[in-house]
Amino acid sequence: MDDYIKINPCLDFKDGRVVKGVRFENVADAGDLVECAVLYEREGADELVFLDISATVDGKKTVIDAVSRVSERIRIPLVVGGGIRTVEDARAIIKAGASKIGINSAALLCPEIISDCASALGKKSVIAAIDAVQTHDGWSVCRNAGKVDAKINAVEWAIKVAELGAGEILLTSIDKDGTKDGYDLELTRAVSFAVNIPVTASGGAGKKEHFLDVVTKGGAKAALAASLFHFRELGIRELKNYLSKEGVKIRL
Repeated sequence: MDDYIKINPCLDFKDGRVVKGVRFENVADAGDLVECAVLYEREGADELVFLDISATVDGKKTVIDAVSRVSERIRIPLVVGGGIRTVEDARAIIKAGASKIGINSAALLCPEIISDCASALGKKSVIAAIDAVQTHDGWSVCRNAGKVDAKINAVEWAIKVAELGAGEILLTSIDKDGTKDGYDLELTRAVSFAVNIPVTASGGAGKKEHFLDVVTKGGAKAALAASLFHFRELGIRELKNYLSKEGVKIRL
């Protein structure tokens, strides 16, 4: 990964539509999947993170057709997660046009899938997604779209997935998700400084200053947001211009 900070819109989707909720609940429709992807590329997104939020919960595989439709229309990297349980699942997603695959629940049930996918696809193609909720003594990792507490310390798990061969970590604060009151800087900082792979911060973006804080104070190498972009409350180009003026190395 280069030194540029990345701004990555997240497209959570269900049944071909982009959706967004608060703390992983009460999801609302936010538009057509392909149209959103094309718009974000035009606005200057560095990567698109594309998550089938129903795949793991409902026991379905990620919808290959949806991945293909999006990848045919955009040129920027596409990260795809949701329902990936085997190396074969991961290969199918890459074949459909994704640049990287994200694994969360499957890795908590069988950690070796991280190393297996890294061996088969290359370390740079494997992202370990970590959904964390705050506890009395830190943060605990959750699986199945945040519905099941795996009772594993999030920082310790981040170190583990990095050792297994993950090339990046996508770190989401469930407590902050959709609240727009800022990223969890303490969580992001703890994970970023515990591993030697890039961390993408997710959950809580509500204004330009939040992005600046998470990369300068939290140590994140990329910042992800969804509803803020989906509902046109902040433009990606506007955000990038702001960050650049604040001294952040970013692709304009």
